[in-house]
Amino acid sequence: MNLFLQEIPASERAPKTVQETPAPGKDPLIAHGLQKEQYIGIVGLAIALIAAVGFFSRRVEYAIGFAFFLSVILIAFFLFI
Repeated sequence: MNLFLQEIPASERAPKTVQETPAPGKDPLIAHGLQKEQYIGIVGLAIALIAAVGFFSRRVEYAIGFAFFLSVILIAFFLFI
């Protein structure tokens, strides 16, 4: 008996597609638990960037801070209109 030519039964073959139904209202492609940590990391990076720039030039630090706060105010203004 030649094993290379032996036909494998259909029940032992791996399925070609996996049928999986996600729970209703829960998308498996969205990471729900990471959002808080991401915001903390972004704020930490922004503070580190401003501190690093401020170490070299106080004027540039003030300009970055002013631009950031002006951006936040404008974004909030346009979101609520």
